[in-house]
Amino acid sequence: MIIMGPDSLLLRLACTLIVVFYLVKKINRALTVRQFKQTHGCLPPASEPRKDPILSLDALPGILHAARHDGILNYLQAAYCRNGSTFLSSFLGSNDIFTIDPENIKTMLAVKFTDFELGEKRRAAFHPLLGNGIFSTDGAQWEHSRALLRPSFTRTQISSTEFHERHVQSLIRNIPRDGSTVDLQTLFFSMTLETSIDLLVGETVDSQHSASDDFAEFAKHISHAQRMISLILTFGVLSKLHCGSGFKKSIRVVRGFIGKYVRKAIQNRTSLDAEKQQRERYVFLHELVQDTCDEARLTDELLSILIAGRDTTAGLLSMLFYELAQRPEVWERLQTEVGTLEGQLPSFEQLKQLKYLSWVINETLRLHPIVPSNIRTATRDTVLPVGGGPDGKAPVFVSKGQNVVYTVYAMHRRQDLYGPDADEFRPERWATIRPGWAFLPFNGGPRICLGQQYALTLTSYTTVRILQTFKSISNRDPGPWKEWLGLTMASKNGIKVSLVPK
Repeated sequence: MIIMGPDSLLLRLACTLIVVFYLVKKINRALTVRQFKQTHGCLPPASEPRKDPILSLDALPGILHAARHDGILNYLQAAYCRNGSTFLSSFLGSNDIFTIDPENIKTMLAVKFTDFELGEKRRAAFHPLLGNGIFSTDGAQWEHSRALLRPSFTRTQISSTEFHERHVQSLIRNIPRDGSTVDLQTLFFSMTLETSIDLLVGETVDSQHSASDDFAEFAKHISHAQRMISLILTFGVLSKLHCGSGFKKSIRVVRGFIGKYVRKAIQNRTSLDAEKQQRERYVFLHELVQDTCDEARLTDELLSILIAGRDTTAGLLSMLFYELAQRPEVWERLQTEVGTLEGQLPSFEQLKQLKYLSWVINETLRLHPIVPSNIRTATRDTVLPVGGGPDGKAPVFVSKGQNVVYTVYAMHRRQDLYGPDADEFRPERWATIRPGWAFLPFNGGPRICLGQQYALTLTSYTTVRILQTFKSISNRDPGPWKEWLGLTMASKNGIKVSLVPK
């Protein structure tokens, strides 16, 4: 006979109580969720079939194949074709909702904005590079960052075509006049880095001509760091097998590049404050150092906005000229419209009147959204309005802490929203369609991109000036288009074209 001592009895009793407490908590949670679902009429959405019920590792080969062949976006679009516009998908223990229903996206980003946040998954991926900047924070800190940034993108700031002309001319001078091949994407990313530094830091640089080691290193490592973040968001803990020391070096180089501007602004803080009344325009970094001298925070904020200003506009311009190089009829129609300017530098108001150019830009953003996929996490138990039940029309329950992925790339290709030719580049469709929340190139709701009009204006101005300088464009990349995914989307092969001057 085994006689148990008082300590053993107490241990067994404690373990029993813990198990009972856990079970009671689980039962109460299940009853609460059940009542919540009944109250709101929620029904489950379709589920992506999985053979592995725990970690869903059977999905890994398909995801890896898509990543290796630069086809993550097509992989996601195929998943929506199989499962519907809203569905559940499990991977590595995370049971996420995927949606391309405009009403669900509107609910997350606007109607029930406080029910969702960026979430730990995104914060953990972004934090090594962007720290606690505007794209990594929620709540009061995000609101404060946004308030500091807003004056940088007032109409007065973005409508200064003289500001744009200086930088666009730097780009145009680097386009060969002899018909040889040029990678426009490389030039666009250099130009938008230059304009972003000028706009946000107040310093004029000429990255196109100087090609300094600092600029080259920054460009290389910011691309690598963003690529690693994309892998982290896709593969979670498995990405650690690939990121390693190269990711850390890229972070160090990128933050060091931005840190030079930050330290200079901190050192000159007193004189910058005294010069504030004499400055012609709002300079983000100069204002930020009046708010704080915390070097890490200043670096977080400036780097976040610098990347957004550089990548968003450069990505849009790159994809626009990719399409133009494939479609001489669109180029010719743009030439006719731009010809109404009679060679004069376009004003902000004149750019707004170029209707066909606006259609071309919208169609580029539709087929090639610069941020093709995004994620939110529920801050409480909540409901999405559609996607549940056999017909997909019932509300869907979202548990506190559950991730919701919305894939703009796939939504923009829905034939029920854009017609049977939704996969085709046809700017004329914008003469009649008004897609509302089904068109989301710059996000929406309170977190809509502050730099939207800046990006559109610089894109329009750059396109017009290139059209005024060159009479034709030819594609010089015979291979298929391949995606490059970081925090934004670009072309893996660049945009290789030939331009013939007028």
